[in-house]
Amino acid sequence: MGWFDFIRSPSGNAVETLRIPLFPLSTVLFPGSMLPLKIFEQRYLDMAAACMKDNTPFGICLIEKGSEVGETAVPHPIGTLATISNWEMEQLGILMITAQGGRRFRIIESTVGPGNLLEANVELLAETGPTPLPPERERLVPLLRRIVSDLGKERMPEPHRYDEAEWVGYRITEVLPIQNLAKQKLLELDDPVARLEILEKYLTQRKLLG
Repeated sequence: MGWFDFIRSPSGNAVETLRIPLFPLSTVLFPGSMLPLKIFEQRYLDMAAACMKDNTPFGICLIEKGSEVGETAVPHPIGTLATISNWEMEQLGILMITAQGGRRFRIIESTVGPGNLLEANVELLAETGPTPLPPERERLVPLLRRIVSDLGKERMPEPHRYDEAEWVGYRITEVLPIQNLAKQKLLELDDPVARLEILEKYLTQRKLLG
C-alpha cells in the first residue's frame, strides 16, 4: 500500500495510518494552507530531500515543549500532513520550500530516528466531506475575501471555496493574530461549524465584522 496502511480501530472501522517524519515548529499548519519554510538543519534537509525523491509527505506539529533547533522537541499530538509544492536553494545548505497542508493526523507513537529526526506512526483523522457554509455565518465571507485579495493567490491559491465551512474557517484562523496555542485548539476541532462560531464571536468582539 505504499507509505500508508490500514488498521482496525476498537469500533471495527478502518483507520488510515502512516509512518512519517515530523517537523515540529513554532507555528500551526492548516489543511489547504501554504507555509513558506527556511530549512538549514541537516536532519530536515535530508527529510525534505527524501520526501521530494519519494513523493511522500511529512508532518508539521506545533511544538509543545522545546524549540525548533537543537534537541528534538515534543510536539502536540495533532498536526497536519505537508507536501512540498515548490523549493529553491539559492544558497548552499539553505533550502527554501513551500509546504502545502493536507490531512490532519494524530500521533500514535513517536521515536527519534537517525540524525535526531523525529518519526511517528500517525492516524489520519476522519474526513466528513465538505460542509456547506451556514447562512448565519456568511457575514464572515466579506472579511475573508478582503484577506484573500490582500495576500494574493500565492498565499491563498485557488480554488477559493467561500461556500464551504472548513475552507472559510481554516483560512480565517491561519491569518488571525492570536496565540499559536489558540490556533492549535481550532485545528483540533472536528466540527467546522463550531470553529466558525468561535471565529465569528472573536471577530465580533473586536468589531472586525461589518
